[in-house]
Amino acid sequence: MTPRAGAPRLVRPLLVAFLAVAAVDLAGLLAGAQTAHLVAKPLLMPLLAACAAARGGPRLLVAALLCGWAGDVLLLPDSEAAFLAGMGCFAAGHVCYLLLFGRARLRPAAGLAYAAVLVAFLAYLWTGLPGELRIPLTGYSLLLAAITWRAGALGRYAALGGALFLLSDALIATGIAGRPQLPAHDFWIMLTYLAAQYLLTRGALGGTADASRWVRTGCRAATRRWTSARRSRSSSLRSHAREGPGTAAPGPSLMRCYQRTASSASTTPAP
Repeated sequence: MTPRAGAPRLVRPLLVAFLAVAAVDLAGLLAGAQTAHLVAKPLLMPLLAACAAARGGPRLLVAALLCGWAGDVLLLPDSEAAFLAGMGCFAAGHVCYLLLFGRARLRPAAGLAYAAVLVAFLAYLWTGLPGELRIPLTGYSLLLAAITWRAGALGRYAALGGALFLLSDALIATGIAGRPQLPAHDFWIMLTYLAAQYLLTRGALGGTADASRWVRTGCRAATRRWTSARRSRSSSLRSHAREGPGTAAPGPSLMRCYQRTASSASTTPAP
């Protein structure tokens, strides 16, 4: 996956803005301030998508987040048509995530476990679901279970994000089916959803520690090449004259590696 050019200076302000708006939204849900939720919710995914774009994130990630934004907006009205349209937008976002996750091999046991949980949960909800929503919800649930499993291809952050996405939508489904709900139900739905999107974004972009590890790996390879070249040069020089006591300085490419490693900790954080 080739990173795109971004705007690193904007990453931190956009991330802070996302977290601040998320705090307003969650506080509004806890306090029963519906206006705060209606104002804050449509701003969340555009801010996270802008943060991902500023980091040079893949287009599929930005597209998935914007599909989530469209779904968020469509779920605000209390109507079945808007709910189905919103579910379609989230399904489109899940397809973007699946394409982003690629074809890396994962343990089938995890996929089978998610499939078993999905079947059991649908069986629990089935009699309470409106007849016209049963087929769409089943198809959507299959897609959601697939991204929950495949998210592990991007590491532990994305894997946790996929699991939280599944939990968030499961909480929504219990409300639709009239099953028992948690206290402050909407708060927990939104909290798990925001955490899921953030963790999927972080997994897709890669954390600072991961980037630093990749740089250190490249530097070790450069060190080995430089050491090998130096030894080869020393061998050739010994055939003409005794090598001096001084030690040659590392080449410029190696120095750049060390500079990148030293600066990786101070670069803009992964959202």
